[in-house]
Amino acid sequence: MGHRKHSISTFPRFLYLNSYAFLLLAMGVGIAIVPCYRMGGWWFVVPQAIVALTCLKGAWRILHSWGDKKRKYHVLMERNTPTLRPETFREYMQAPCGRLLTKTVLYDLGKREAYRELKALEEPLPRRLRKACKPQKTTIYINKDFQP
Repeated sequence: MGHRKHSISTFPRFLYLNSYAFLLLAMGVGIAIVPCYRMGGWWFVVPQAIVALTCLKGAWRILHSWGDKKRKYHVLMERNTPTLRPETFREYMQAPCGRLLTKTVLYDLGKREAYRELKALEEPLPRRLRKACKPQKTTIYINKDFQP
C-alpha cells in the first residue's frame, strides 16, 4: 500500500484526534448541570464545581494542543518514511491522544497492522503514574549552527 499524501488538517481528523477532549467537555458540562444542591445542600456544589472545572480544563488543554499535534504528525511521517521505526512512537503510546495520533500516522503510511507491535511499547498504568509523580529532568540543546 505505500505512502500516500495525506493531511491531518481536515475536520474529520480534528474530531477524531480530539475525541477525548469532546468526551471531557461532555462530562464537564454533564457534571455541571446536575443539581447537586438539591441532593444534600450547597456542600455538594463545591466538589461538583471542582470536578466539572477539571474536566473542562482538560478538554481545553487537548483542544488547544491542535497545532502541536499537527507538528508531531509531520515529524512522525518524516521519521517513518520509507521504513517504520517503532521507537519513534514510544512516547505517543503512553497517552490516549498519542495512540490516536499513532493510528492516524500508521493509516497514512499504509501500515495499520503495525499497531499491534507498537502496543507493546505502552507502559502499564501504575508505572506511568509513578513516572508522572516524580520530578523530570529537562535537557535543553541549543544548535549554534541553526539557520531559520
